[in-house]
Amino acid sequence: MLLKDYRNIFTQELASLYDEYETESFFYIILEDFHHMKRVDLALNPTFELSSELLQQWENVVAQLKEHRPIQYILGETEFHGLPFYVNENTLIPRPETEELVDWIIKESKVESRKSKVKILDIGTGTGCIAISIAKNLPEAEVFAMDVSESALAVAKKNAARNNVEVTFLHQSVLETEDLHQTFDIIVSNPPYVRNLEKKEIRKNVLDFEPHLALFVEDNDALVFYRKITELATQNLSENGQLYFEINQYLGKEMIELLEKNGFKNVELRKDVYGNDRMILGVFSCSF
Repeated sequence: MLLKDYRNIFTQELASLYDEYETESFFYIILEDFHHMKRVDLALNPTFELSSELLQQWENVVAQLKEHRPIQYILGETEFHGLPFYVNENTLIPRPETEELVDWIIKESKVESRKSKVKILDIGTGTGCIAISIAKNLPEAEVFAMDVSESALAVAKKNAARNNVEVTFLHQSVLETEDLHQTFDIIVSNPPYVRNLEKKEIRKNVLDFEPHLALFVEDNDALVFYRKITELATQNLSENGQLYFEINQYLGKEMIELLEKNGFKNVELRKDVYGNDRMILGVFSCSF
């Protein structure tokens, strides 16, 4: 079967579950993964034919998409900040909003004049996307990454090797950590922040497949990770060290209050590309 003809079948099979844009996006993601072809390559090769084996591979993906399994888990990888990352059900799929947070950190770090090598800690690293992207773009930085999940750390270590960066990985529960035992210039975290009451807003492909350990917090204690990490930051950040968070869009005001009452100055709340309060920065002052 010609691939251009199969495209129509692919679209029809998924039309009742996904909108046209999503279906088209899936098609071209698979096209590049399976055949190393982009949209223009297909246009230039209208007689490209699928063997029965390749057709079966496509149909296997379609069957999983019908079950709402994320395309990133089906293919076992995704792209973040221009870099390739392995993913599986032990890790959250990196989001575009998190890329914005990484951009912010990199830009701020490049304009800061520091006398020595900057030390950065990523708490709750998952795939390692934040730590690895920072290490790739700030080669002078000494980067550490912590996670409670050994399975997630195994993926993160593979991603560090894949992207040829050095990151020191720590298997540790932040909620059970009393002291980090070293000083950092930057601490960043994208911890669990979705309240159970917000589950109704979560799409089925996320709710059914992505790890709840990395997603959800109790409704009555939504800032549990933020409080703990902020407490550790007051003990383990250097003077004028920076604390960055990705946050729940509904809790921006509460996050500003949390940082300010713990001695952070120049607190800045930023919106993501979708217009939601999504990331925050505080600068630590030891003189508080």
